[in-house]
Amino acid sequence: MENILLEDFYKRVGQNVAKYRIEKNLSQLELSLLMGYKSVSVVSGAEIYYKGKHFNLEHLLKISQILEVDICEFLKPNVAQTAHLKTET
Repeated sequence: MENILLEDFYKRVGQNVAKYRIEKNLSQLELSLLMGYKSVSVVSGAEIYYKGKHFNLEHLLKISQILEVDICEFLKPNVAQTAHLKTET
């Protein structure tokens, strides 16, 4: 298992959610509404880890069902993150 800071983990999850949301052609507002929110603040803040905002398990479960993506996909390093980790070792 890789050694990762909690902040970096939250950023990774947010980036992955954004990636899959964009692939499904959904805006932040559309995803927010489907999750039951009336504004984009939860999604927009958590996707970029703004002021420490991050997705919780309930969010990730809802998002995985809406986007029809295995919840584990949100936890995986993306290509840019993997390349960054390889250059550090």
